[in-house]
Amino acid sequence: MNFNLLTENLTNPALLFFVLGIIAAYLKSDLEIPPNSSKFISLYLLFAIGFKGGQELSHETFSAEIGWSILFGIFISLFIPLYTFFILRRKLNVFDSGAIAAAYGSVSAVTFVTAVSFLEAQQLELHGHMVAIMALMESPAIIIGLVLITIFNKKESNTVKKSSVIKHSLTNGSVLLILGSLVIGFLADAKQAEGIKPFTNDLFKGFLAIFLLDMGITSGKKLKAFFSFGWFPFLFAMFIPLFNGCLFAILSSFITDDIANRFIFAILAASASYIAVPAAMKITVPKANPGLFLPMALAVTFPINITIGMPIYFLVIQSF
Repeated sequence: MNFNLLTENLTNPALLFFVLGIIAAYLKSDLEIPPNSSKFISLYLLFAIGFKGGQELSHETFSAEIGWSILFGIFISLFIPLYTFFILRRKLNVFDSGAIAAAYGSVSAVTFVTAVSFLEAQQLELHGHMVAIMALMESPAIIIGLVLITIFNKKESNTVKKSSVIKHSLTNGSVLLILGSLVIGFLADAKQAEGIKPFTNDLFKGFLAIFLLDMGITSGKKLKAFFSFGWFPFLFAMFIPLFNGCLFAILSSFITDDIANRFIFAILAASASYIAVPAAMKITVPKANPGLFLPMALAVTFPINITIGMPIYFLVIQSF
C-alpha cells in the first residue's frame, strides 16, 4: 500500500493547525479563537465554497449523470440513519440513537470544505453540482432520525415536533448560505466574479487553517469528558465513518466515473454533522444528550476523516 498520500495529508499545514489546537486544549493553554471571529470564518468558508461551486455550475450542462448524482446523494442521507440507528439501539436509548443516526446520515460542511482543499492538493477540480448535493443532504437524515425516534419511542407520542424540525432543517443558516452563494455564483457574470476572486480563492486556505485550529481546540476540550460514556460510542464514531466512506466510494462508481465526484460522495457519506443536527435536536428532541452525539461527530469522526479517512477513500476510489 502506498503511504505517500497519507504522509502528504498529515503534513498539510491546515491539518497541523488542527493538531496544534488539540495540543493546546490538553495543555490547558489560554489559546482561543474569539467566538465572533470563528463564526465569521465558518460563514466565509461556506460562502467561498458555495460561490465557487456556482461559478463552476454555470459552465456545466445538466445531464443524466448529474440527475442520478443528486438522487444518489439523497439516498445516502436516507440510508445511513436507517442501519446506524439499529446498531446504536443495541447500547443506547432511542433518543440518543436517533440523534446520532441523524448526525451520521447528515453531512459536515467543514469536512466538505477540508475535502475540497484535499482535492486541490491532488490537482482535481470540485464540480459545482456536488456543492448543491452537499446542501441537499443536510435535511433528509434529520427527518429520518426524528421519524425513527417517533416510531420506536413507545412511552411518549408528542416528543418530536415534526413541523418545527422540517422548517429548521430547510432554513438552517449553513444550508441557506451555501445554497444562496451557489445561486449567486451561478447567476454572477464571469467578469464581475473576477473582482472578488482574491477573497474567495486566495484567502481560502489561510482561513481554513485558522478555522481548523479553532476546531482542534474545541475537539480537545470535548474529548476529555467523552470517555465517561464507555468505549462503544468512541468505537462507533471511529469505525462507522470509515466503513461508510469506503462503501460509498465503491458504490459511487455506478453513478459516475469522475474521481473528484466519487471522492466527495465518500467524504459526505463518512462525515457527521455537528452543527445542523445538534441545533435541530436541541429544539425537537431535548432528551437526546448533546454531550454524547456532539463529541462523537466533532472530537472523533471529524479528526478521523481529515487525517486518515480522506487518503483511504481516495485510494479505494483509485483501486475500484
